[in-house]
Parts: sequence; C-alpha cells; structure tokens
Amino acid sequence: MATLLDRIFQQEDINFVLTNKVPRRALTRFVGWFSRIEHPIVRDLSIATWRLFADDLRLEEARQSSFASLHDCFIRELKPGARSIDRDPRTIVSPCDAIIGACGTIEDGQLLQAKNHIYALDDLVGDVRVGEQYRGGQYVTLRLTSAMYHRFHAPSDCVIHDATYISGDTWNVNPIALKRIAQLYCKNERAIIHARLDSGHEIVLVAVAAILVASIHLHFVDVPLTMNYRGPSRLLCNARFQKGEELGYFHHGSTIIVIAPHGFERNARVHDGERIEMGMPLFRVC
Repeated sequence: MATLLDRIFQQEDINFVLTNKVPRRALTRFVGWFSRIEHPIVRDLSIATWRLFADDLRLEEARQSSFASLHDCFIRELKPGARSIDRDPRTIVSPCDAIIGACGTIEDGQLLQAKNHIYALDDLVGDVRVGEQYRGGQYVTLRLTSAMYHRFHAPSDCVIHDATYISGDTWNVNPIALKRIAQLYCKNERAIIHARLDSGHEIVLVAVAAILVASIHLHFVDVPLTMNYRGPSRLLCNARFQKGEELGYFHHGSTIIVIAPHGFERNARVHDGERIEMGMPLFRVC
C-alpha cells in the first residue's frame, strides 16, 4: 500500500514544486554538507527518513555493513559478484543500475527527452562536431533513482581519452520535470566522457547531475568536479578500463545517457520504463 508520502509525491504539481521551485543550488550545497555529517544519530535518522521516500533501497547488496554518514551510504560500493556482466566483446553493457527513460535512433542530430520534447546532441555535449559523428546512431537514457547504487562502470573494454565538464543548474531529472522543462539535460551540470572501444568504435557517456548534492566524481581525472569547479572544462586523459570496471560515481541519483555510433543495434529488451542493472547488454555491433 502506498504511503502518504508516496501519494503526495505522485501528485505532479506538488512534486514539481517541492523538487524544483526551491533555491536549488543553495539546497544542493546544504544537503551536500549535511549528508557528510558523521554522527550516529544524524546518520541513522537521515537513512531512516530516506527509506520513507525510497522503499527499494537494497543495502544488503552493499560491500560494507555499516556507514559513517548518509553520503557514505549514497556512494556505497557493491559486494563482489553482485552484478553479472555480459562479457561478449561485441556488446556494450549498461554502465549503471537505472530505469530506462528513453531510447531510440539519433535523427538529424536530435534525441528525445520526454514526450514531444527533443534536444540537440550538439547542445548536450557542447561540441558541434559530435552531432555529425553520431548521426544515425543509438542512444539510451538511464535514470538513477535516489535509492539506487550510484556508481557507474565501463560499458566495454575501452580507453577514455577525453572528458568535458559543463557546470550548470541542478534541476530534478525525474519524469515530471522532464515533461515540463525543455532541454533539461542541456541545462544541468554534466560530464561528457569520450571512450574508444577496443573494436575502434567511439562512444559517449553523458553523466548528468541533479538536485541535492550534485557533483560527479571521475576516477580518471585528478580534480573534483563540483559546482565550485571553474576549469579547464576539457580534461585530456589516457585511461584504460576493462568492461565493468568502475569509472566514478554520482554524489546522488541522476542520469547517464549512452550514445553509440551508426553500426550498433539496440538490445531487444531495452525499452522505455524497463529497469536495468549494471552489466546488462544495451547495444551490439551489427
């Protein structure tokens, strides 16, 4: 049976106001500070309150059995073997646990955000060359809820050679906000990760942060990507990862958009609204 909080937050107007019509950046900074308080009472009450909003919090999968703070719980690691990874070298797998928000073919350099809302790939990644490079390619939008495992992983054996950080807003990225805010993903803070697969193909991961905590941690760069970061925006690197190896994590739930070039086909089980786990197949080379 739905809780009172569930019923309240299912009302779209109330949900949108409570999660967006607030001083988003100030609230995000406050929660970022508060969530790191390492006091047993604060920690326990915070996690208990979180459970009221997130009944699918699967802490039994976590590597650790206790947490120093709410933030420590947010960025928890998984037990070894908690996820099964498709090892087919021709397959790109999901980099994270998520709900599929949208998927399809990139047509005229555009992607679908929500019903009747489209956005340009060039605007999303901040590079006019990318739209042409991925014309006719595939994309999948992976939405992480607040209760989900927040770390993300390499979708294939690859070398990450470039990452771009774009400072932005901290809108909520839930379906209600996506229907109301045009080009929302192009407004929020995000990191664009360019990876070269061992097959020679290039793919792009766009990690989009959201309200509350925000900030994106990437293991392969030596600077913290927070709202206070001012550049450089383009971070060159040369980091090799095996499929399933951890790339980084969000400091709260958010979204990853996986973009593959022409020549890949989407897995038949990948469709809007489907829940997916890290390691499950998204695309396969045709």
